[in-house]
Amino acid sequence: MGETSGVPERFPLSFQHDFLRMMDRGDGTGPFGPRYVIVGGWRVHGEIDLAALRGAAADVVERHEALRTRVVLDENDPHQVILPPVSPELRECVLDGEADRDEVADLFLNEIEAGEFGAGEQPLVRFLLGRFDERDAVLAFVAHHTAVDGWSAQVLVRDLVARYAARREGAADGLPAVRQMRDYVTWQHENADSPAVHRAREFWRENLRGGRVVAMRTDLPRSPDATFLTSWHRYTLEPEFSAATVEMAAETRSSVFMVLLAAYLTYLRDETGESDLVVPTFTPGRHPTWTQESVGYFFNFLPLRVDIAGCADFREVVAKTRSACVSAYTHEIPFSQIIAEAPELMNAVMEPHGAACVFQAVQSPFTMTDEEHGGVRWTAIRRRLRSAPVGTQIPNGALWSLELDPAGDILGKFGFNTNLFHENTITGTADGLRRTLRETLVEPYEIRRRAA
Repeated sequence: MGETSGVPERFPLSFQHDFLRMMDRGDGTGPFGPRYVIVGGWRVHGEIDLAALRGAAADVVERHEALRTRVVLDENDPHQVILPPVSPELRECVLDGEADRDEVADLFLNEIEAGEFGAGEQPLVRFLLGRFDERDAVLAFVAHHTAVDGWSAQVLVRDLVARYAARREGAADGLPAVRQMRDYVTWQHENADSPAVHRAREFWRENLRGGRVVAMRTDLPRSPDATFLTSWHRYTLEPEFSAATVEMAAETRSSVFMVLLAAYLTYLRDETGESDLVVPTFTPGRHPTWTQESVGYFFNFLPLRVDIAGCADFREVVAKTRSACVSAYTHEIPFSQIIAEAPELMNAVMEPHGAACVFQAVQSPFTMTDEEHGGVRWTAIRRRLRSAPVGTQIPNGALWSLELDPAGDILGKFGFNTNLFHENTITGTADGLRRTLRETLVEPYEIRRRAA
């Protein structure tokens, strides 16, 4: 199953886990609490061999050590411990086959996200099979987010499906060799003082000098007595937004994220009157490249500083955004190393009425869309449209994600701490970016189309 011999009993925390420790308050509400979960769902069409599926789930836990690793938050000796593989839970339930099945599937995933999953549970993943009938079901997983990031979620299910097909058909799974999270941590610590890291730290020291992450003003002051939950507002942007964004990205040799970020920076400039802006995002953190096959928590929190003063039009904003992103990606290191070079970076978001808003565009690898394996068709549920009053926890502030949907829309989800924000503030901010996107991208795009 790709394991190596001589598994160490324990190994250090990654720098990414150090970042999570920075945000953890030790009261069960932060990233090591039971609500910091990640959920994925797939529609499954065909007759399911339940024994093969259970066996495949156990195979995945054996293959990926991160799913059976415990993070020990000892103040004097924080570390990780790899535990022996145990079979994960696979629970069956009945879903309403008479209602709109896509809507029921969406609500099913929201219900799972509203639940709890402790960081001390083993293994750190469980599966749920919701059946509409014998040939139509939703396979969902829930994992603790400290063990599984968004990229890992796709790897996990890809490997589950491959092992399911192998067990069902008695054939090899064809999965690539996999290295483990402990290999990455070893590599990370061995290279912490390398020349490349020193150059990156120098870059961030100069790049962020005098900069502050843009604070999103909260509706409520921080209070240790407030109920700490996260709600999720989901919405769509119509196909013309996607078409205009893709066209601009192609014309400016930018990514979709760079174009969307440029629009967000324009919105922030108009709202705050500031043009020198620092916006945080998450990157997959999959360096070196062999980590792309691994399950674990690799995300990097990356502050992007862009000064859009003097930009004559939106294309210039995109150009400056692209340049800033390329420089940041070239010097990407974990945030715990960045903040050491810019200790005042987060000051504004730590004020009583300030919070960070992380902005990202989701681009997941290995996403299965109507693929047949083991006599069953598997399709990732990407089109989540139902908002949720309680969902996976954001440790502090807000998280705004946009994703291009194959159907042509842009899917938006905006998570926010309910002890800090009212829902109408979040929906109003999302509407504000929609207006900016229409003015800077969609309307010029439609004018060009009519003229062509």
